[in-house]
Amino acid sequence: MARVIDVAVVDDDRMLLDGLCSWLSGQRKLRLLGTAATVEELLAGPAAAAEVVLLDLVLRDGSVPEANVRRVREAGSRVLVISTVADRARVVAAVAAGADGYLTKDHALDTLVEAVETVAAGGTVHSPELAFAWFSDTGPARPRLAPRERQVLRDYASGLTLKATARRAGISVNTAKYYLDQVKEKYRQAGRPAHTKIELAQRAHEDGFHT
Repeated sequence: MARVIDVAVVDDDRMLLDGLCSWLSGQRKLRLLGTAATVEELLAGPAAAAEVVLLDLVLRDGSVPEANVRRVREAGSRVLVISTVADRARVVAAVAAGADGYLTKDHALDTLVEAVETVAAGGTVHSPELAFAWFSDTGPARPRLAPRERQVLRDYASGLTLKATARRAGISVNTAKYYLDQVKEKYRQAGRPAHTKIELAQRAHEDGFHT
């Protein structure tokens, strides 16, 4: 039997929320624990135990998106941010704060189910909108990499060994390692650490540096 994922929804658009709840009630893979108009309301109720929270990017209570993400994550849930409008700066801030993915609300509902499953399994949802938000971002969360740093990151993150990465770039292994260390330091300073190869691959994907 397939595992059922407990979800909660934080959204203050009543019409959209009612429609989403009606649809979720018919899903065998997802179980709706509850809904809330604010993160404060979510955390005060039983729905705070959800594995995955679908969190609207901009709520009318004036709360800050990245602060909402952090509070939900600190409560133990993973976060899939959803929104009607792709506000690039806020999307970037929310993901940098710990959101596990981002989708606009015009995606097919089947796509939403797949996204929730990915997030519940510990993955990240890399939608085209998220990739575009990272790629278009000029804020400090997206480090400025020199062309050679981007090349080394891209090749190494694609699965090549450090030696093969150096060979492709026409540089020594020590030089390739230097560039890679520079990339890691820039991501650390941007508040998005990338210590492992898997994390570097994730950052490269998020920022549009992958091939």
